[in-house]
Amino acid sequence: MLPSEPIVSRLAPTPSGFLHLGNAVNFTLTWLLTRQAGGTLHLRIDDLDRARFRPVYLDNIFQTIEWLGVDYDAGPTGPADFEQHYSQRHQLPAYEAVLQQLAQVPGLLQASTRSRTGATPAATVPLHTPEAAWRAQVPPETEISFPDAAQGSTTVPLGSLMPDFVVRKKDGVAAYQVASVVDDLRLGTNLLVRGLDLQASTAAQLWLALQLPETAPFNATRIRFHHHGLLLAPDGEKLSKSTQAGGYGGIVNEAAGPQVVYEAVARMLGLPPGPVGSLPELADRWREVVG
Repeated sequence: MLPSEPIVSRLAPTPSGFLHLGNAVNFTLTWLLTRQAGGTLHLRIDDLDRARFRPVYLDNIFQTIEWLGVDYDAGPTGPADFEQHYSQRHQLPAYEAVLQQLAQVPGLLQASTRSRTGATPAATVPLHTPEAAWRAQVPPETEISFPDAAQGSTTVPLGSLMPDFVVRKKDGVAAYQVASVVDDLRLGTNLLVRGLDLQASTAAQLWLALQLPETAPFNATRIRFHHHGLLLAPDGEKLSKSTQAGGYGGIVNEAAGPQVVYEAVARMLGLPPGPVGSLPELADRWREVVG
């Protein structure tokens, strides 16, 4: 069931690697669901991880969108426009304001200097300690339930899966869970199309948003979540930008054409088998099914 207000969704790639087939499928599926609902689609590029940012990866995002034939209604027109007007660096004060409010919630945050993997434990330190990450402390029995348009009624055991997730990194910049909530509220997003691997992150964001009145509108009553299945590599592993071989240029350079993406989306949606030659053809076949 769609939200009662006009649909707003977004493409949210990260310029930390070349986009693979799974990214392209997410773009196309998000476009299809948004357009079918007559909604507004934003391009929101998540570039807070500047350590892994590369200009060639940013270029590849726009190349992939053009290759797919996917259009969007708001967002950067190209790399230069993105850097000048749309980079998440322009939103740092908004993220910091939310972080400071979270820091005022008793018992919610702890600071730690331990490694990202947790392999080197360290005692908690005051929040103002330099180079300490802030972690949200999730009560052990916490479960987050929400309707999932693709997976059905879903309950995520957040307390066991993500008991102390990072909200501010050691460099003092907001982590993904905070920035994503703030950005989605800013854009008015109410349709989130994500891979199934991000279902726990969705639960973390729903729980975190409940901690403040300002972020409480990020909730499963207002937002429709669609967590689609993942595409696997030939070895059975999840497709990932972090495991790409040197010289790999992403799905744009790997595939003969975008038809492989359209057909993957058609299979994911359970459409009748057969080749899909274009994005309009995919949209027409989906329209025939949903009416």
